[in-house]
Order: sequence, then C-alpha cells, then structure tokens
Amino acid sequence: MSEPGVLLTARAMVLHDLAARGFNDAVMVTVVEDAVAERQWWLDQWPDGAEHIAGLVAQDVQDRLVDSRIRWPRCTACDDLNDHELRIEPELGPDPHWVCERAGITVAPLGHLT
Repeated sequence: MSEPGVLLTARAMVLHDLAARGFNDAVMVTVVEDAVAERQWWLDQWPDGAEHIAGLVAQDVQDRLVDSRIRWPRCTACDDLNDHELRIEPELGPDPHWVCERAGITVAPLGHLT
C-alpha cells in the first residue's frame, strides 16, 4: 500500500473506533489528524514500518486522550466492574487489535469496535 494509503487507512480505522464508542466530534477528528500528521514523519524515516502505522496511530490517540483525562476505548467486554480501557496489541506489529488486559481477551481488530 502506498504511503498516503497507509496513513488514510489508519485514520479511517481509528475514526471508526472513536465513533463506535461515541467520540465522533470535531475535537476527536483533530486529535486523529494530528497523530496521523506526526506519523508521516515516522513513516518517511522508516518506510518498511508501514504495517505498524495503524496500531501506532491508535496508541498515539489513546495516549493523547489519557493526557486529557479521557479513557478510550473503555472495556465493555469483560465482567470486571472497575473502569478500564482496552489496549492495542501488538504494540508494534501488523494486524493490531484491541484487547482487555484484565480478562486476557481479544475484543476486536482495530477499526472494528462496536
């Protein structure tokens, strides 16, 4: 996939998951756009890392939201009543997916939260 295609796909996947959990406003789109723009530099430096971009953008958005005291995406897949968020696995790798670390379960591939 071409460099712009990789970034656009990552953008679409993260925007889908934000919208799936009710975070589909202009502020969230700006957070995603900023993360994608910053990953452009990373991709320019390491073109062979294209398969890692989607997961990295999702992690970047999640980190920025945590900095703003927003937990996203919250886990709704396990029985743990304590509020917690999902994490991207692998941290650096192809085919990123959301997991609940507390229950040890895969919830959904990135871009497929419901």
